[in-house]
Amino acid sequence: MDAAAARRPDYTAILAAHRVRAGRQLRLVLAVGVVCIASLALTGFFDAQRFIEGAPAIAQLASEMVPPDFARWQHWLRPLLDTLAMSIAGTALAVILSLPLALLAAPNTTPHPVVYRAARTLLAALRSVPEIILGILFVAAVGFGALPGVLALACHSVGMVAKFYAEAIEHVDPKPIEAARAAGASPLQVITHAVLPQVLPQLADITIYRWEYHFRASAVLGIVGAGGIGFELMAALRLIKYDEVAAILLTILACVVVVDGIGAMLRRKLK
Repeated sequence: MDAAAARRPDYTAILAAHRVRAGRQLRLVLAVGVVCIASLALTGFFDAQRFIEGAPAIAQLASEMVPPDFARWQHWLRPLLDTLAMSIAGTALAVILSLPLALLAAPNTTPHPVVYRAARTLLAALRSVPEIILGILFVAAVGFGALPGVLALACHSVGMVAKFYAEAIEHVDPKPIEAARAAGASPLQVITHAVLPQVLPQLADITIYRWEYHFRASAVLGIVGAGGIGFELMAALRLIKYDEVAAILLTILACVVVVDGIGAMLRRKLK
């Protein structure tokens, strides 16, 4: 009996540990809630007077957007194709640049801690600049068209995609890596034979998600002169044709749904 009692779990201690953990989680949730409420207050979200004063303008704008005007839908086909091409090219360029940076930014594949820290800092710097700002800079540098959009998407996405790639590489099983190194494999062989085979499905999943995001971002970049359907949207806004704006937005929504569906299908194929 004494041996059985010794093996019996100490439920009192387990419950006490759960209570402590639950208390910490509750305090964290409360702290996050306070921060969120304070942020809403600072941005004027609780200013009911502003909502009341803005309601007539919102109603007027909504009435001008209904019904949507699809009369120029044929003129949007080429810009939509440009937007799709921009998203694919931006994703491809981002992947090409992200993979080597991810290997440098992962602690188990980087050649040196200094290189690891430099790569992480570079990725953080790329993430900190929004695509639209990069789009403005590249439009000023290389002119209007899809090229500045592709460059803006790729540069910003490298910061995100390489970070996700590096985190996936960081959590691979270390045993194949150790076995490859013990067998005398070169660093490149270790990566190609022990690291990449473990993370390729995750990298593909991240890439597809990023492509879906790029299509939406490409539409926004057109507003700053990077071509695509966003350019048509900006033109309609400047001419105060809100019914045409509504039609373009609905067209973009339909395309986003199709792109998301294609991405979901590709992810299922990769599982």
